[in-house]
Amino acid sequence: MRFARRIRQDVEVNLTPLIDVVFLLLIFFMVSTTFTKETHLSIDLPEASAQSSRAADLQIEISITKNGDYAINGVALVNSKQGTLTNAIEKISEGDNAIPMIITADSATPHQSVVTALDVAGQLGFTQLSITTQLTNPAD
Repeated sequence: MRFARRIRQDVEVNLTPLIDVVFLLLIFFMVSTTFTKETHLSIDLPEASAQSSRAADLQIEISITKNGDYAINGVALVNSKQGTLTNAIEKISEGDNAIPMIITADSATPHQSVVTALDVAGQLGFTQLSITTQLTNPAD
């Protein structure tokens, strides 16, 4: 008995609908993504010179120790939290953000402490920011 052999058909998967769906999802996610605008603080950095600049009558000086502890106008804060720093600056400035602010940090201060002070100043609207420098000795 001879059976007729069936002819095998090659089975292929059609990927065109899958690719269409992937591209539609890609377009959907690109359109629905929200973009945030990055804001940066514009800071006038001081230049060190042989002459000392005349300090303003009213200013806020933030001192940062090497441990990251803050002091405002020589008065140490209870802790190093951002909220405490914000409240202390608001109390001293009494809402006047045109007062010059000077940030003095130890050379071993963690960068995050200085960035936090700059961030608080930016959030409160201070625009006259200075970072103190130390005059280098020409003999070194």
